[in-house]
Amino acid sequence: MPQDPAERRVVVTGPPRRVRRTSGYYRPRTEIDEQTTLGHTYVRSLMRSQLRAALAVCAVLVLLVGPLPLLFAATAHSRRLEWAVLGFGLYVPLVLLARWFVRRAERNERDFVRLVEDR
Repeated sequence: MPQDPAERRVVVTGPPRRVRRTSGYYRPRTEIDEQTTLGHTYVRSLMRSQLRAALAVCAVLVLLVGPLPLLFAATAHSRRLEWAVLGFGLYVPLVLLARWFVRRAERNERDFVRLVEDR
């Protein structure tokens, strides 16, 4: 006895359209996107580590540049010494300090992404 075409059932297989979240599954990225308290804590942690790096750079910069007016006052206004110190003696430490800060900031961001990305 042949089946009526209207009575035939079609079975469709494919990937599920709805993804169920298993209990205990933890996604920090979702916490950040939904702006929950935990997500806020993650972002605040990143901002604190970046602020710590910036304050360290500022402290070193103040210690490096701060005593220069005293040095210049003690040298009886030697313009050559002032230009040599400002032009050559200060350039290399400033570049090294900037490189350290950029590397530190990138490391902080890399650690944050590693913490947040899916496992």
